[in-house]
Amino acid sequence: MKVLLLSTNTVKEPYPAYPIGLDYVMHAISPPHQVQCADMNELKTAAALAGVLSGFRPDVVGVSIRNIDNVDVVCTQSLIGEIAGLIEVIRQNTEGVIVLGGSGFTILPREFMAALDADYGVIGEGERLPLLIETLERGESGAGLPGIVVGKGPAVYQEPISIPFGRGIFPHHSYTSYYLKRGGMLNLQTKRGCPFGCIYCTYPHIEGRRFRFVPPAETGQTARMLQDAGAKYLFITDSTFNGSYEQSREVALAFQKAGVSIPWGGFFTPTCPPPDYYRVLADAGLRHVEFGTESLSNLVLGLYHKPFVKEEVFFAHRSALDAGLHVAHYLMFGGPGEDEDTIQETLSNSCQLEKTVFFVYNGVRIYPHTVLHERAVREGQLDSAANLLYPVFYWSPSLSRARGMALMNEHAAGRPNWVVGSGPPGMFKALSRLHARGQVGPLWEHLVR
Repeated sequence: MKVLLLSTNTVKEPYPAYPIGLDYVMHAISPPHQVQCADMNELKTAAALAGVLSGFRPDVVGVSIRNIDNVDVVCTQSLIGEIAGLIEVIRQNTEGVIVLGGSGFTILPREFMAALDADYGVIGEGERLPLLIETLERGESGAGLPGIVVGKGPAVYQEPISIPFGRGIFPHHSYTSYYLKRGGMLNLQTKRGCPFGCIYCTYPHIEGRRFRFVPPAETGQTARMLQDAGAKYLFITDSTFNGSYEQSREVALAFQKAGVSIPWGGFFTPTCPPPDYYRVLADAGLRHVEFGTESLSNLVLGLYHKPFVKEEVFFAHRSALDAGLHVAHYLMFGGPGEDEDTIQETLSNSCQLEKTVFFVYNGVRIYPHTVLHERAVREGQLDSAANLLYPVFYWSPSLSRARGMALMNEHAAGRPNWVVGSGPPGMFKALSRLHARGQVGPLWEHLVR
């Protein structure tokens, strides 16, 4: 069969994200199928997509949905309308079967199928797609396949595939150059899953509640292939790179053994690292550490079910700085248990974290399959039948949203290293100009004063 895989994500802030999922799916189905990939970041217009469809004439169009909205309570933007427009273009220019997938789809499969009127959906990992294609080739409906939604039928969640997963490297994708010209960043995954129980997080639902590791040597070779394909920087897309200190250290050593010489970064959990952990990673090319901290109040951290306390945050931060790394922290205000005292505590404690950038969000986006969703329904903040394709944000009943946002904005004023929501006007344009001048990586370290 001829299969077109389409990345719909056009969110470019803080920087465009390479559609790594397409590589995994393409690796799973090619051969025997003839596969072509397209990316709306590169195509830009409906007319360009129509041209690809008319020229290739696919039997199956796999539509990857990564983002549901921009997760910004101040300037909320749902992306469902944009995706619906692309589905219409596909319908008008091909008779191929439309299959939805991706992390965003997996969170809300029933809602996406109803809104977009697609033929099929793949819940969870895209490596399920070959099962559906083989079924279609036999002229069967696909009903009953694990993790496959048929039309507007029931969406039954399936545990992630237990077989080993692998990623092919396709450096000749037409869209690869788009990302290489805008920061030189390509993506890498060293494991899937997350065993942590953070009350708002969708990773355990999307990827499973246990880590499944790629062999470190294989990860090192993949990183080297990406470097040889032109990557100037690698971003690790794991839920948390240091979820296993032993495995992540082995990955760093595998980078060195494979001859990886470009810098890299990723998401980290601010727990206490083993001695010299960050120094070992820095020697292997780590440059940027992005901590999912969320709060610096132990009361709130406990209610978020985070696997650390604020004292560990301070220790992890200092360990990363001592290794010469750039450090950022993500914070969320307004979650369960938040009140004026806990906000003031986080703001005060943030002053102990020097040489850092804070990415700050007001309110917590509510997703299904999470403890936060259950709490929001129980507290009456959310109807259990609400369609969460359109974003809803939790806010603590112990504090008015206006007061909480005023406290945070007052603290952030005049601090360029505090990036609130989508950030100040012009900030991302400035980063884009730096990328255009040849600088690589996320570049948020330029905000530190």
